[in-house]
Amino acid sequence: MHAADLHHPNRTLEDKLRTLYVLNRDKTVDLGFRRPYLDLLAAFGNPHEKLPPVIHVAGTNGKGSVIATLRAILEAAGLRVHVYTSPHLIRFNERIVLAGEEIGDGPLEALIDEALEKNGDGAITFFEITTAIAFAAFARSPADICLLEVGLGGRLDCTNVVTRPLATVITTISRDHQEFLGESLTDIAGEKAGIFKPGSPAVLGYQTGEGLRSGVVPVFESKARDRGIPLYKAGSDWSCESGEDNRMRFRFGERMISLPRPNLAGDHQVLNAGAALATLHVLPPALQVRIFGGEAVSKGLLSVRWPARLQRIGDGALKNVIPPGWEVYVDGGHNDSAGDVLAAQARNWSARDGLPLHILAGMLKKKDPRPFLQPLVPHAATLSAMTIPCAADESFTPGELAAKLGTPVDSLDEKTIGAGLSAFFARHDGPGRLLICGSLYLAGDVLATEGMEKIEKTDFLP
Repeated sequence: MHAADLHHPNRTLEDKLRTLYVLNRDKTVDLGFRRPYLDLLAAFGNPHEKLPPVIHVAGTNGKGSVIATLRAILEAAGLRVHVYTSPHLIRFNERIVLAGEEIGDGPLEALIDEALEKNGDGAITFFEITTAIAFAAFARSPADICLLEVGLGGRLDCTNVVTRPLATVITTISRDHQEFLGESLTDIAGEKAGIFKPGSPAVLGYQTGEGLRSGVVPVFESKARDRGIPLYKAGSDWSCESGEDNRMRFRFGERMISLPRPNLAGDHQVLNAGAALATLHVLPPALQVRIFGGEAVSKGLLSVRWPARLQRIGDGALKNVIPPGWEVYVDGGHNDSAGDVLAAQARNWSARDGLPLHILAGMLKKKDPRPFLQPLVPHAATLSAMTIPCAADESFTPGELAAKLGTPVDSLDEKTIGAGLSAFFARHDGPGRLLICGSLYLAGDVLATEGMEKIEKTDFLP
């Protein structure tokens, strides 16, 4: 959680979010079900025990895309869906979706006030209190299914107070947040597997590269055996692969079906869609009849949206900044697995049309830029960097990023996205393709500038 997360067009609501932010700020992240959090849940009437049926999703990369795909298909089937994800891109409301609609400013303000009153002097953290708020909102609003994204890890994450989900899902495992989850991929996998629950089937997404070599799959198999639950693994129990004519082939057991590719760019989104489809296949039969009885799956795949994941921009306010002949994409990836995925997309682009690829990166100081950018750099004609406007104090300067990488970096010292892009295009002739990447905070700045949402920035908290 960063101060940049607090910007909101509603000043009253921004002030309330700031109040939550300063709670217990002297405390470092402490995973676990701490007493102040449990006390607040109890004061709310333990809403986590009154949620609609839950699908719980953990992993390092792909969680959001899997949830977005699940949501699109379930809603196409006529189901009402609650969704909890983090972080947000532009405004906090994105984190709490009630039966298909982002929570409104008024209800959110009222819940914040109620949570602060119920918490009293409890030494609670921002993620604890906002998760309790989300659970309270979900418990009070009717829906058919609730999609929960793990915030950090799994075993000790605030969302893991849910005891009997319909299903659990683990997406691709990679290195991230090692200071909390452990240095080895098997340690990280063990934390993610902590969401497995007796009586709830589990789906394991595709594992790649070092994850496979490091033996993360046996970690999940062992945990599933301990819980006495079935584990449906990518590549053996189910599979999903690209086909011709913008379609894909999905297999679950002996069943093979042809479906449209998801409305998300990148071959990795076919794999994420497969994890979502496998999850739908392990739900109770009555739900499967509703989901697979008509055209909901195809309609959902064709309509799924998940911003800042290889999203092409240029139709909004930035249209006048981007010269003819340029394609500009934004992606919030920031770790080694995301770097590998974007490198694969760079190879696909090169094979398709040979347009030169340019990288514009901005990254938070708490991230190691090398595992993310090193796979990408060989595919880039140029590498530029800028400080993330909404998190300037918390992100690398171009010079610091160059020093970390040991690679020349073209410095963009402008303070806004619009000015930075103008400076970039003044230095580079087209046609070409620009990929803006390295942080969800940078992606949020880009999309806010593009015009997804007008935000009046305010000073950063100390």
